[in-house]
Amino acid sequence: MIEDLKRQAAAMALTQVRSGMRLGLGTGSTARHFVDLLGAQVAAGFDCICVPTSEATARQAASLNIPLSDLDTLDRLDLTVDGADEIDPQLNLIKGGGGALLREKIVASASDAMIVIADSSKLVETLGRFALPVEVNRFGLGATRRAVAAVCAAHQCAGELRLRLAPSGESYVTDGGHLILDAFFGRISRPEALSTDLLDVAGVVQHGLFLKMCKTAYVATPDGVRTLSSDN
Repeated sequence: MIEDLKRQAAAMALTQVRSGMRLGLGTGSTARHFVDLLGAQVAAGFDCICVPTSEATARQAASLNIPLSDLDTLDRLDLTVDGADEIDPQLNLIKGGGGALLREKIVASASDAMIVIADSSKLVETLGRFALPVEVNRFGLGATRRAVAAVCAAHQCAGELRLRLAPSGESYVTDGGHLILDAFFGRISRPEALSTDLLDVAGVVQHGLFLKMCKTAYVATPDGVRTLSSDN
């Protein structure tokens, strides 16, 4: 059932894609549905060129013969379609549960618009129920972790700061070769200030707060797909 809902949201996003567009392809379980649907369109002759936000998405897109490029070749993208771990009423997001937050944010920032596709379980009144990923450099991890912990404490983080592990038990490593600290806030009352304070930590590469980046979200519910706009 949940996968059907995700596919419905992905299908709605596909209606906003026009032939000839330069697209950012997101990462995660809902974004995979969009890539599958786009691949079927490409097989039928649809014209587009895409920048993937992860190695996993790149492999999926290549298997479907979706034309791929990068942001060294393309200066701007028309649209990025991606999922989210949380969506608040202003369409601020937490992303990065799948570990692709850095590339996702780079691609979204290089796009004229960002559409988020999700199921209704991702809707929250206030960000923070889902752990906030903080991507950090391997070098100086101990010092960076202490500095991030201090920032989290100053912002009333209710839970722990945990180094993300892979299923093997080893540290999870991102496509960019970095590590991830997951901060379990419970509630993030000042996301803009938290964003600034985290980025001021020297070892922080990026974080999973996507603020004022999403313009439209297609959210699949048991009663159909809701269209949410940041202008509302």
